[in-house]
Amino acid sequence: MSVEMTRAQIRETIARRAAVEIHDGDFVNLGIGVPTLIPNFLPTGVRVVIEAEDGIVGAGPAPDAEHADPRYVVDAGGQPATCPVGGAFIDSATSFGLIRGGHVDVTVLGALQVDQEGNLANWIIPGKMVPGMGGAMDLVVGAKRVIIAMEHTQKGEPKILRRCTLPLTAVACVDLIVTEMCAFDVTPTGLVLIDLTPGFTVQDVRDATEADFTIAPALASAHPSV
Repeated sequence: MSVEMTRAQIRETIARRAAVEIHDGDFVNLGIGVPTLIPNFLPTGVRVVIEAEDGIVGAGPAPDAEHADPRYVVDAGGQPATCPVGGAFIDSATSFGLIRGGHVDVTVLGALQVDQEGNLANWIIPGKMVPGMGGAMDLVVGAKRVIIAMEHTQKGEPKILRRCTLPLTAVACVDLIVTEMCAFDVTPTGLVLIDLTPGFTVQDVRDATEADFTIAPALASAHPSV
């Protein structure tokens, strides 16, 4: 692999690339983990409304250490959150009404596995205790666009597969996959590599990806050796 990155650098790289996909005026839901970093990297001039399924509309960036108190405002993962002036607290039924009613423009979630058909597994590893699926199953079928923001591998094993092996959250629901190495469009004919993080090569991506994929013409033109 061409690049060695710390965990913090990996998370920031993924969040920065995913933030490019958020557009001015979008109504956005961000999953726990890396997606919560996205508000810190939104392009200048992009203003969005962030919804947390535990009942915040107009959520803000994560608070600094001085103001991070989980007794007051938390996100869907139970981590300290903010609700700036102009935001609102709503009940769970209203929150999921927004999600299931198709009002979310884009949701960005983490994943355990994604495959080349756009199937998503992000809620359980059999044999391990989990609190439940949460809102993922509602988000991936209710949001207009589903972006997966995750590390490319787990302990050296690919997370982008020909076929998911873990229990699915939903079928054919993913539109875009963003990792620290690259970005894939998920199309009806399979994965298309559309972007490479500087320092990584197409061969790096092939070595770390089980799924089959093609290369977008624009990317192939920029990397004529592939």
